[in-house]
Amino acid sequence: MQGLMQDWSMTLDKILDHARANYPDVEIVTRSIEGPIHRTNYGRVWERAKQVSHALADKRVVQGDRIATLAWNTWRHLEVWFGVSNMGAVLHTINPRLFPEQIAWIANHAGDKVLFLDLTFLPLVEKLAPNLHTIETYVILTDREHMPQTSLKNAIAYEDFIAGRPTDYRWGDFDENTAAGLCYTSGTTGDPKGVLYSHRSNMIHAMCVNQKDCFAVGVEDVVLPIVPMFHANAWAIAFIGPMAGAKLVMPGAKLDGPSVCDLIETEGVTMTAAVPTVWMMALQYLRETGKRPGKLRRVAIGGAAIPETVLRAFEEDYGVEVVHAWGMTEMSPVGTLGALQAKHANAPIDERMRLKLKQGRALFSVEMKIVDDAGKELPHDGKTFGRLLVRGPSVAKAYFRNEGARRPDGTVLEADGFFDTGDVATLDPDGYMQITDRAKDVIKSGGEWISSIDIENFAMGAPGVACAAVIGVKHPKWDERPILIVEPRAGADAPSREAMLAHLEGKIAKWWMPDDVVFVAKIPIGATGKINKLELRKMFQDYVLPSAQAAE
Repeated sequence: MQGLMQDWSMTLDKILDHARANYPDVEIVTRSIEGPIHRTNYGRVWERAKQVSHALADKRVVQGDRIATLAWNTWRHLEVWFGVSNMGAVLHTINPRLFPEQIAWIANHAGDKVLFLDLTFLPLVEKLAPNLHTIETYVILTDREHMPQTSLKNAIAYEDFIAGRPTDYRWGDFDENTAAGLCYTSGTTGDPKGVLYSHRSNMIHAMCVNQKDCFAVGVEDVVLPIVPMFHANAWAIAFIGPMAGAKLVMPGAKLDGPSVCDLIETEGVTMTAAVPTVWMMALQYLRETGKRPGKLRRVAIGGAAIPETVLRAFEEDYGVEVVHAWGMTEMSPVGTLGALQAKHANAPIDERMRLKLKQGRALFSVEMKIVDDAGKELPHDGKTFGRLLVRGPSVAKAYFRNEGARRPDGTVLEADGFFDTGDVATLDPDGYMQITDRAKDVIKSGGEWISSIDIENFAMGAPGVACAAVIGVKHPKWDERPILIVEPRAGADAPSREAMLAHLEGKIAKWWMPDDVVFVAKIPIGATGKINKLELRKMFQDYVLPSAQAAE
């Protein structure tokens, strides 16, 4: 026997229709690429997104066509976001922080038909244009007044592109499993791979990620998505905002500490989300100026492990709750949230901080387990390391064009339907997951694993440290030994090798202690804000440890 409920297709047009019907006057504020602060609302974005759909239809865009954006978080990008996906086309958000060659490769692999781009990226696209083989139209996200001269063929200003179009386009006349968005992995190993989201998967993920223990966005909130829309759907905030009727504040291209803190203060931001590097800059600005983060109540931090100094600064110095989240492009992207359970509410502060530094508990709709190299499930004791596998309605089962397929059906899943995240992790009895390394980054010394992430987190708390990274270096006796690479903080007293090692004493196992400490001017950061360990390994591929010399 089946239920007798209505068949309501979970397509993304429902989100903006809901916002227009219930919150038409709620603001969307943007620091525009041209400079001034721009203000609009959900009702107006709904109308202009309809005009985007009409304009694309006039360019013979049909369901399934890929439409690319190379753009920051702005109201225009949001209009394109919904105008594309709601007509059944596929929104392909390109990460401009990738290498130019990768951007061209991605656009060609996706078969993008139209490219919407911000003024910031015009010089880049002009250089790439001869290698962009499928793009027929370039839409510059600006108005006629600011439209520059360009060598791009069939280029048009966005405001001219949508001007005079009707606002009656029929959205959502398709199955909920229709492709809605395409986002490529950062490609740290091999070519990037395309993750193809469906309307249903995005809708489910957005509803799950807005639980009280995660983003908890409501109609009274003012939300600043610093995490870019080109970084795995801005962690679903572009969907959550209009779902909840929250005011959105879009930062544009300026993500430095002063600019971010200015928007937080002037627009009354209550919730925001970004990678740790952004918050390190913002906290430095707050400390230097003595300012406070206005009405800010909740900060979501993910994309890389959060340093304890950042967690404590927000929670202890400014009274802002930190939600430590983890996920990946293939998970839409949020997989875990770091909220404490009720039984931990009265635990000592150091115990609460220890738990919040973990990547957290599984989001509803996400199943997790850890296994050994033979696929045997491992205990959830908080100590045993294993390969982290996940499963759920918003987790990828295959990549676009069957890249990396492991099975005849084109999927990349394990035999039991789980996806291998490529992370090494522990799970404790309360469900808290802690990433100890990427599988390719784990340091294997004398047959045992060393967690580079744990060492990095402790090193980040040492005086005078701006950034810290740990990689494995070849050793004749132990196979690999850890080396600590430190980027000193500008304007602070530079730490010494001895001071760094002394800072780690008692915090990590003795056999985890780095065999050497090296200072560099800048630690390389990858396209998604994470430390680029591939580049670090290249930099130190010929490095010989003092302990290795002694062992020879």
